[in-house]
Amino acid sequence: MAAPTGAALIGRALQQLGVKVVFGLVGIPVVQIAEEAIGLGIRFIAFRNEQAASYAATAYGYLTGRPGVCLVVGGPGVLHAMAGIGNASANAFPLLLLAGSSEAHLVTKGAFQELDAISLLTPHVKIAVRPSLDSIPQSITTAYRTSWYGRGGPAFVDLPADVIQGEGEENSTQIVPVPPRAASDPVKIQLISTLLKSAKSPLVIIGKGAAYAKAESAIRKLIDQTGIPFLPTPMGKGVLPDSHPSNTASARSAALKGADVVLVLGARLNWILHYGEEPKWNPAAKIIQVDISAEELGRNNGDPSLGVVGDINVVTNQLLYSLSGWKYDTSSPFITTLKASEARNEATAAKAAKVDKSPMTYARTFSIIKETLHRLSPPENGGIVYVSEGANTMDISRSIFPVHHPRLRLDAGTHATMGVGLGYAIAAHCAYNLPSPEAVSGPGTAHKKIVCLEGDSAFGFSLAEVETMARYGMDILIFVINNSGVYNGDSEDSDAWLEMQKQTIAGSEKGGLRSSSLGWEVGYEKIAEMCGGKGYLVRTPDELARATEEGFEAKVPVVVNVIIESGKAQKLEFAWQNTTKKPKKKETKL
Repeated sequence: MAAPTGAALIGRALQQLGVKVVFGLVGIPVVQIAEEAIGLGIRFIAFRNEQAASYAATAYGYLTGRPGVCLVVGGPGVLHAMAGIGNASANAFPLLLLAGSSEAHLVTKGAFQELDAISLLTPHVKIAVRPSLDSIPQSITTAYRTSWYGRGGPAFVDLPADVIQGEGEENSTQIVPVPPRAASDPVKIQLISTLLKSAKSPLVIIGKGAAYAKAESAIRKLIDQTGIPFLPTPMGKGVLPDSHPSNTASARSAALKGADVVLVLGARLNWILHYGEEPKWNPAAKIIQVDISAEELGRNNGDPSLGVVGDINVVTNQLLYSLSGWKYDTSSPFITTLKASEARNEATAAKAAKVDKSPMTYARTFSIIKETLHRLSPPENGGIVYVSEGANTMDISRSIFPVHHPRLRLDAGTHATMGVGLGYAIAAHCAYNLPSPEAVSGPGTAHKKIVCLEGDSAFGFSLAEVETMARYGMDILIFVINNSGVYNGDSEDSDAWLEMQKQTIAGSEKGGLRSSSLGWEVGYEKIAEMCGGKGYLVRTPDELARATEEGFEAKVPVVVNVIIESGKAQKLEFAWQNTTKKPKKKETKL
């Protein structure tokens, strides 16, 4: 019997670790690894670009709670996949990146696609290893475990061609169990409980770390038992239903400004939460962070003396026991303020959704899509996964589409990474809809519809992956919100746009297209058509409602190209960055 190749050993190591799906883009010699994996029953999802493949693997890690695996060639393949490395690191998603490299004996000689990937990636990953033939199982297992345990993140295994193509000896792979869960010091739990009980305006913030930890059951018990209002971050939505009476998402600013004791579960005090600092926050607020990573405690305006290193499930259950019998007075002035703010903001949103003009507005567009989707699949059923990206598209849609279950909303995340959308959508389809799915959310295990809400700029980063969806029979529904620009377009009129284009081509200093301009009403729907999917070009509410319904029922990828107002007169901005400066402290006169 012939000795197994390195490729076979790599495939078997992945199989023994329980890997069911690998995302990537092959070339010689890593194609041998992919074929060995396929022969062992592992699905290989072949992308058109390594960047999108690496994004998919990061999202798969988030949705399943186990490292997503990405396989690419060396050299430029690694450079492209670095996008996923950064995304995984920033979002604390577990990712195992496997990449080929030049033969070891050709290093420094200018070998094909030669790159010192270990030196390049070591500062950006939790571990970077280059195994020999004898150490393949050990190295892959160590990288897999390191990616998964503690704060999730990327791990890298460099695989020289002579290792992949060489012959080695069969070695079993050590099984990696679920990471151990840490509890908090009971004295610290009692201190936190006392603070919450004494608070006049307590608040719980729920981040995507809570969704990743699958802590929804414990957190729901905590909120139901105590009556404390909660605020979800964009990807923390669904840990508790958006319809929950304690949800303060519609009064976000008022909640942050008024809270005096804040329990932060699985979220970081970064730009998404305005660093925990004034003027967005109450400067006197006591911020209690619960995080698996000790390095997060005390970051920015957090108080390290109140922070807890531990598993959110375990710590939340400890708090439940400590707070047993206590309930927050929901007739407090804080709750009254929140309810008033919610009413005002929801009324404003409802008014915006009814604005009927041509071209349509963002709010009107999303309102029609929401109404149609909810009729086809009510939110409580958990039958839709929303993926959104693009500054305006993502920012506006996050508050319009409610989710009732965790891990059903994916967006650009901590790095605000544009281009993740289609990779994330493919990952979600694999996580929820393949046989024996590894991700779970909502009642039952019925097929979930993946719905992408894409700005036209964001869609352009990875639009070729529509072909990937079609090749694997993925019935993903994509809405391209097309205003012919990044943030805003340049014109509502084709003749005016063509004149600006003419000025730009001629090199005119004035009257040309802005740097944020995109092509005029690009026919994105044709991308789906040329790949065997369905495409719709829509301009009116009726056309949009019909395309949404037909797209939802379709069994192939669908691209709905929605022409909306350009917003040419509006200022270029991203709402999350509209943070005013801290007020200057007045000097005391002596």
